[in-house]
Amino acid sequence: MKPLLSRRGAIGLGGAAIVTAMTGTMARAASPAREKPLVFAHRGSSALRPEHTLAAYAKAIADGADYIEPDLVMTKDGVLIARHGHDLGNNTDVSGRPEFAGRRTTKTVNGAQRTGWFSEDFTLAEIKTLRVIEWLGSVRPESQSYDGQFQILTFDEIIDFTAAEAGTRGRVIGLVPELKDADYFGRIGLPLEDRFLHTLAAHDYTLRNPVEVQSFQVAPLRYLRRKIGKSANIKLLQLTSGSLAGIPSDIAAAGGTTTYADMIAPAGLARIASYADGVAPEIETIIPRGKDKRLGQPGTVVQDAHNAGLKVRAWTFRPENRFMAADFWNDAGTDARNEAGSIAEMRRYLATGIDGFFTDDPALGRKAVDDR
Repeated sequence: MKPLLSRRGAIGLGGAAIVTAMTGTMARAASPAREKPLVFAHRGSSALRPEHTLAAYAKAIADGADYIEPDLVMTKDGVLIARHGHDLGNNTDVSGRPEFAGRRTTKTVNGAQRTGWFSEDFTLAEIKTLRVIEWLGSVRPESQSYDGQFQILTFDEIIDFTAAEAGTRGRVIGLVPELKDADYFGRIGLPLEDRFLHTLAAHDYTLRNPVEVQSFQVAPLRYLRRKIGKSANIKLLQLTSGSLAGIPSDIAAAGGTTTYADMIAPAGLARIASYADGVAPEIETIIPRGKDKRLGQPGTVVQDAHNAGLKVRAWTFRPENRFMAADFWNDAGTDARNEAGSIAEMRRYLATGIDGFFTDDPALGRKAVDDR
């Protein structure tokens, strides 16, 4: 497909021109033509390959994921890259690189001190010399076996790869990017939101095909809604924390007191519906676990969200015993991979009426949805 805008030309556009470029393609926008719950590949097939790598995304797509997820942070020179957070210490080999020993530092982010190596202190050229490692180590031996093989990806590279895979496989593959710590990056002069919009506008694929943008914060989603309006292919997804007493960092920074528990109450969901298209609660918000780690009775958040006109995307299912409810454990050990248990757990949640879910193993998610 010939891009509607060159990448260089798109970067030079102002906000109004970006919106024009996007909305001009609304009539042609595609979305997955299915009523089944959607399978979102959490950081790719991250149970089996190091997260946010081409290998993780390739396997997720091959295994039937409807969407792949890049978490986005910024480099020093203003490039969006895919990392779960801006601290590179536990998911790359940076700690063993003597040339970067002096970059280790302590910062205050969202009111908490963090010590590590941070993406905003590295140029893209420096980032590209690093190699990705499995952050869960021996819990995921198959993924760990790929340590050191893959580079960190830019958002541009992920979009190009997704477009190529969609063209090869003849099916739509959605993107579900998360803007990480957007308020922090804005305060240090590296705002994510406009760079994100520029990047979407620079690719024909993301002008036409489904993109669901996530954030645990509220302000980035409100900003995007003001910029793009009601887009046919770009949807906004409000993440809520499993720590329901917590307050979104941007709200806390502004002196607000709205908690995640407030946000998933009916009145809070109605407010979310004023700027977003969906809500993504942590799975224990939907069905809580007791002290014995077994599932209790489902709450009302799914029905309440549907009543507010919101889609519900649940996060995150992982295929090891240590991460799932005790109802589904087998006797192979805490760190053992438990495929049957993971599928059974996902089906328990599907019965609540969720519209989609994030999983570290999309092949199992596909079975949970298709083989019911």
